[in-house]
Amino acid sequence: MTKIIPLEDFFKNPQTKQVKISPSGKYCSYMEPWEHRMNIMIKNIESDETCRITNATERDIYGYYWVSDERIVYIMDKGGDENTHLYAVNTDGSNLLDLTPFEGVKCDIIDDLEEIDNVILFQMNKRDNQVFDVYRLDVATGEMNLVSENPGNIANWHSDHDGKLRLATTTDGVNTSILYRESETDEWKKLAEYNFKEKAIPLFFTPDNKSIYVASNVNRDKLGIFEYDINTGKVGTLIYENSDVDVSQLLYSRKHKKITGVVFTTDKNRYHFFDKNREDIQKFIDEKLPDKENDIASSNKDENKFIIYSRSDLTLGSYYFLNTDTWKFHKLFDLSPWLQEKQMAEMKPISYTSRDGLTIHGYLTLPAGSSGKNLPLIVNPHGGPWVRDNWSFNSEVQFLANRGYAILQINYRGSTGYGRKFFESGFKQWGLAMQDDITDGVNWLISEEIADAKRIAIYGSSYGGYATLSGITKTPELYQAAIDYVGVSNLFTFLETSPPYWKPYLEMMHEMMGHPEKDKEQLIATSPHLNADKIITPLFIAQGANDPRVKKSESDQIVKALKKRGIYVEYMVKDNEGHGFRNEENRFDFYRAMERFLNEHIGNTKSACGEG
Repeated sequence: MTKIIPLEDFFKNPQTKQVKISPSGKYCSYMEPWEHRMNIMIKNIESDETCRITNATERDIYGYYWVSDERIVYIMDKGGDENTHLYAVNTDGSNLLDLTPFEGVKCDIIDDLEEIDNVILFQMNKRDNQVFDVYRLDVATGEMNLVSENPGNIANWHSDHDGKLRLATTTDGVNTSILYRESETDEWKKLAEYNFKEKAIPLFFTPDNKSIYVASNVNRDKLGIFEYDINTGKVGTLIYENSDVDVSQLLYSRKHKKITGVVFTTDKNRYHFFDKNREDIQKFIDEKLPDKENDIASSNKDENKFIIYSRSDLTLGSYYFLNTDTWKFHKLFDLSPWLQEKQMAEMKPISYTSRDGLTIHGYLTLPAGSSGKNLPLIVNPHGGPWVRDNWSFNSEVQFLANRGYAILQINYRGSTGYGRKFFESGFKQWGLAMQDDITDGVNWLISEEIADAKRIAIYGSSYGGYATLSGITKTPELYQAAIDYVGVSNLFTFLETSPPYWKPYLEMMHEMMGHPEKDKEQLIATSPHLNADKIITPLFIAQGANDPRVKKSESDQIVKALKKRGIYVEYMVKDNEGHGFRNEENRFDFYRAMERFLNEHIGNTKSACGEG
C-alpha cells in the first residue's frame, strides 16, 4: 500500500522557484519561503554566498525580473485584489522603492528591456481603470514618462528589440486590429483587422526590427508560425506548423539575432529547432536528464550560461546550471525534495469520443499501486475555460491520488491548443455540450470499470467551479460530492460584475458565453444558481473575499439558495485572498477540508483524516 504523505508536503511553498541568472551570469536569483511567504534570494554562482533581498510577510511575491546586475523589479498585490504594484530593490537589499504607489491600480511589465539597464516598459490603468497606458520607467529613481496613451481600444502592446514601443493590437470586443508605427514619434497605422476567431497574434519583431512574427490561423484551422509582411498587412512566409495542434511559441536568440526553434504541445511539450547550436544544447540536457521535460528557464546576455528547469508528472522538478563554454552541468535546487518520485502516480494521456463524435483529449491519473478498477473518481475540469490541461506535476492530482482517488482531467470542447474548429465548438456551450463532454468522460470510465459509479465527485476552480455546479444541476445523479473553488454560479451576475478592464472584451464574451438579453433563456437554463432546486449533491464551496474576477457574491448566492432548501453545503471564505488561495496557511485549510469532505461523501477510507 502506498504511504500516506502529509497534506502539507503537497501544498506548502516549494523550497525554491523562479530561478533566474543575472545579465552578467555572475549571480542567480530565486524565490524561497521566509516567514511562510515567497521572497527573493541572490546567490553568487562562484562563491555560493547568498542573501535575501525582500521581506514580504503578508503576501507571496508574484514574480520578478533582473533589470541590471545590481537591481531587480518584483510584482505583488494586496490581499488577492490583483491590483499589482511594481517594486525595485538592489541585489544587496538596499534602495527599496514602491514604483507604483497608487491605490486601486493594476500594473504589468511589457518589456524588461534586457539591453538597457534599470529601465522597463510597463502598463497601468491609473488614468482610466478600463484601459492601460504605457510608461517608460527608471527603476533606480522611480522617474516615469508616458510613452503612449491608450485611446480606449488597445488591448496589447509590443516593443521592438531596441525597446521602442512600435506595435499594438486593438479590440472592439469582437474585431482585432494590428497597429504599427516606424518610430515612437510616428502615428499608429492599421495594418489589418481580424475577427477574434481568425487572427494573427504578434509574437515579436524580426531581428532587423522591420517586420514581425505572428501565430496565425488565417484561412486555416490550426495556429502556425509565420513571418508577417508589414508592407502588405498580410500573413507571409510559413515558418512552422503542426497538423494536430496549434503552434504559437517561437524561440529567439538575442545574442545571435535569430529564431532558433518552436515549442508546441501534443500530449506533452515538443520542440522543433531551426538552429543547430540550440538543438545541441537541448540534446545535451535531455541526455543528462532523460524522461523529463527540460527547458531553458533563463540565460545571461552572452548566452553561454543557462538555468535549466527539469520536471515531469512525478516531480515538481529541479533547477540546473549549464556553462556551454566548458559544458559543466550541475544541480542548483530541488523544488520539493520532500516528495519522492517513486511514491507519485503517473499522469497518462487519454482520449475518448463524445456523444456527438468529437475526440476529447485529457489525462487520467490512477493511484500508485492500485488495481486500476472500481476506484473512487474525482473529475477535475480545468478553469479558463479557454486554456487546456497539460502533462505536468500537479499537487492537487498527486494529493488526491495518494489518498486513493482516480483523477480525470478533460480538455473539453472550447479548450485551446486544438485548433479553431475545436475552440469554436465550445461557443455558447457553457452548461451544454461542454458539460456533456465532462459527463461523457465520467461515463466512459464507468463503462471501462475504472470508476465506481457510486463514488464519483466533481471538483474545479473558476470555470471549473462553474462546471462543478453545472454538473450537479444537469446530472445530479452522477455525483455523490462536489467542490466548487472560486466558481461562477450565475452567468448574469458574473458578466455584470467583471473587472473594469474586462469591459473591452464583453462583446467577445457574449459571443463565446451568451448574451444576457439575446440569449436570456439559455443563460437562465445554464446558470446553476437559477437552477439550485435541482441540486441534491453535498457541496463544498471555497471563496476569496477579494476576488476581482469571480466576486464573492457568486458563492454567497448559491450557498444561500441551497441552505434555504436544506441541502448540505460547506462554505469557506478567506478574507485575505482573491481568485484562489496564495497564502500557505489558507491552502492547508482548504485541502484539509477537501480531504475530510471527500472521505465523508464518497467513502474512500484511504485518508489521513479518515484514519484519525
